[in-house]
Amino acid sequence: MAMNVEVKENKLCIVIDLEPPKPSASGKTLVVASTRGNIVTEAEINGKPVIIGLNAYIKP
Repeated sequence: MAMNVEVKENKLCIVIDLEPPKPSASGKTLVVASTRGNIVTEAEINGKPVIIGLNAYIKP
């Protein structure tokens, strides 16, 4: 999974690769992008790294 994170004009911009839909752990949704937990990024706010936990999904 490739993810690019940056702060532009006071907005957090996240670009993440889409994956083929896979069932979530519960089986209720199909995951199309995920960090699979929290990720410390190189983006910073007030000198501190931004941490992202992201799940993008669709309903079957």
